[in-house]
Amino acid sequence: MFHHIWAALLYLYGILLNSIYQCPEHNQLTTEGMDGKEFPEPHLGQWYFIAGAAPTKEELATFDPVDNIVFNMAVGSAPMQLQLRATIRTKNGLCVPRKWIYHLSDGSTDLRTEGRPDMKTKLFSSACPGGIMLKETGQGYQRFLLYNRSPHPPEKCVGEFQSLTSCLDFKAFLLTPRNQDACELSSN
Repeated sequence: MFHHIWAALLYLYGILLNSIYQCPEHNQLTTEGMDGKEFPEPHLGQWYFIAGAAPTKEELATFDPVDNIVFNMAVGSAPMQLQLRATIRTKNGLCVPRKWIYHLSDGSTDLRTEGRPDMKTKLFSSACPGGIMLKETGQGYQRFLLYNRSPHPPEKCVGEFQSLTSCLDFKAFLLTPRNQDACELSSN
C-alpha cells in the first residue's frame, strides 16, 4: 500500500515539475497566402547567420572555420522553388560562394534541398525582431540555426535562442564571430 502511495506522489511530482520547466513554444512558420508560385515576401531577401545549436559539437563542425555568412533567399525559376545564395567569410579572410535550390512542400514551409534527399529544413519564427530559425536534419545530424536581418542582433536574441535550444537538449552551441566585413553576394 505504501509503495502505491509513494509511486502516485512521485508521478504527481513529475507532472508538476514538467509543467513548470517546459520548453517555450517555437511556432513553425506557415505559408498562408501561398499560391504555389511564390514564397511569402517577408522571408525573402538578405539574412545573416548568427548562431547554431546541436546535440553534439560534431554536428556544428562545418561552421568552425566561419567568421560570418550572408545569405539571399529569392523566388526560384520554377513554382514551389527557392534560390538560396550565400557568401561565407572564413576566419582566414577568404570568401566562398555557395548556391542551393530549395523545394517547398505543398502548404508548409518544409524545404527539401535539391541534390540532398536526406536533408530536410523546417522554418520557425523567432521572438527576436528580424529573426528566423531553421532546423536542419540530415543523415547523422540535426541542428537549429539562427538568422537575422541584422549582422549584429541584440544579445538578448542570441540568449533566447541558446536557452530554447538548450531546453530542447541541443547542448552544443556556436556563435559566429562576425569580426570581419561580410563578403559581397554574387548576382548569379
